[in-house]
Amino acid sequence: MLRLTHVSASYGRIEALHDVSLEVPDGKIVALLGANGAGKTTTLRVIAGILHPTRGSVVFDGRDISRLETEDIVPLGIAMSPEGRQVFTGLTVAENLRMGSYARRDRAAVERDLEWVLTLFPRLKERYSQVGATLSGGEQQMLAIARALMARPKLLLLDEPSLGLAPMVVRDIFAIIRKVNSEGTAVLLVEQNANLALRTADYAYILETGRLAMEGPAAELRQNPEVKRIYLGG
Repeated sequence: MLRLTHVSASYGRIEALHDVSLEVPDGKIVALLGANGAGKTTTLRVIAGILHPTRGSVVFDGRDISRLETEDIVPLGIAMSPEGRQVFTGLTVAENLRMGSYARRDRAAVERDLEWVLTLFPRLKERYSQVGATLSGGEQQMLAIARALMARPKLLLLDEPSLGLAPMVVRDIFAIIRKVNSEGTAVLLVEQNANLALRTADYAYILETGRLAMEGPAAELRQNPEVKRIYLGG
């Protein structure tokens, strides 16, 4: 579904990604791991059209999207839940969710999807008329993911969905991620909790200072001594 081939990307003169190649197959969960500053969020930004690659290509569903802008990429079937949630704090839960479907014209299907995400996230249904600023951190994270799902993406980009959340909330969110994936949505997951990410994903890539350092089936990487030592605490 998604293929990055020899992608490099820079912020001014600083190269944040160097010669990165990765794939996300249709219907799979792929994890992208690495320390802070490794280039994980930059990779998502390149895929989403927020940052254009300086070299290499990004191909989604057979189409080169390397030079497209974000507003042209979302309708093709890619949506992102960003790091730090970034919900519209002055808008209600209902308004935030409808913002997620701004690029769609299939109004009847939007209403069905609204019911679907509220079934996935019953807490949001309870908070439907509240403004984003009044939600807890966990509820804002749920809202950020639900807002992305309202675009009805083929590929969902998740940037640090567990960051700063209580363990029980993290458990609930990852159960929903697995459910969404089981219904056919591919997921590219950036996650600080490497153990959780490798337990959730089918395949994983590890970045180090903007370069691809390791890749493989997630179950195999969990047993890799180097991965255990650096990322899994033992």
